[in-house]
Amino acid sequence: MTAPTQLQTARFETLATALLGDRFADDTMRTGFTKLVMVIVGSLFIALAAQIAVPMYPVPVTGQTLAILLIGMTYGPRMAGSAVALYLFEGAMGLPVFANGAAGALYMFGPTGGYLAGFLMAAVTLGFLAERGMGRSILSTAVAMLIGTAVIYVFGVAWLSMMIGFEKAVIHGVVPFLYGDVLKAVIAAGLMPFAWKAIKKLGNDSGDNA
Repeated sequence: MTAPTQLQTARFETLATALLGDRFADDTMRTGFTKLVMVIVGSLFIALAAQIAVPMYPVPVTGQTLAILLIGMTYGPRMAGSAVALYLFEGAMGLPVFANGAAGALYMFGPTGGYLAGFLMAAVTLGFLAERGMGRSILSTAVAMLIGTAVIYVFGVAWLSMMIGFEKAVIHGVVPFLYGDVLKAVIAAGLMPFAWKAIKKLGNDSGDNA
């Protein structure tokens, strides 16, 4: 029983901890400030990505979900959840951080409200998966991204179904975005393993110079 328990509780470092080193885990004011800055930067990155639209049939694709899922894979569950929560708070306070510059509590409780809640859960989920070793290879990154996307869809469709029914929610809230979400998974599957290789090379070069 010991081996399975150890396997289940095993945690891997995320890109953030790998980049910042052991001091990232220290419970100091400097480390806390670093994490706070990363959370703020993460929320701003999501807000910026939400304004980027790539023309695609049948609907344009924004970088919002890609940014959220990448932050989940990079930050880990706590910081990723904090970054997305801050992003949602910014939108609730009226800052134009959502897609197409949308903002406000009324927007958050509109048809897309479920997807916004899904963003938070997806970021935490991918952070959890990253701490279990996913996101280091093309295949594991693609699988993790698809899982995160599915989480967003579950929350989005559940909320939208209460307004227009399940069938219409799937037709209008899932189908048009499938191609774009597959594209995002492909992009992430290329970015994450590349980032890990770059960090490992940087670490090896630093060790050689030392």
